[in-house]
Amino acid sequence: MKVIKLSETNEFTPGKMKRFFLVEDSEFFKIINFNLEAGVTFPVHSHDLDGELSIQVIEGNGWFLGENDAEIPAGTGDILISEIREPHGVRAKTNMRIVVTIAPPI
Repeated sequence: MKVIKLSETNEFTPGKMKRFFLVEDSEFFKIINFNLEAGVTFPVHSHDLDGELSIQVIEGNGWFLGENDAEIPAGTGDILISEIREPHGVRAKTNMRIVVTIAPPI
């Protein structure tokens, strides 16, 4: 078992995303914490492989982004679930912390 303390990854980089790899040594999934300052966008992108991902907002609010300029309001506690091939991204309205889980890991 392993305990991850998200309070230890509560850092922001001015004007950029701050990334913390929480689990990257598993053959089954990867977990990454991204912290975005207000106004920062995690650009819409996709990956050419099969699998799923989740993006959970652990703090703040903004939008989940998708194909064709789709914007879905996203706030603390919201989780987006998507195919890895489906375009996805995030834009922060306030300082925003998200946890991304990818299975299988890429």
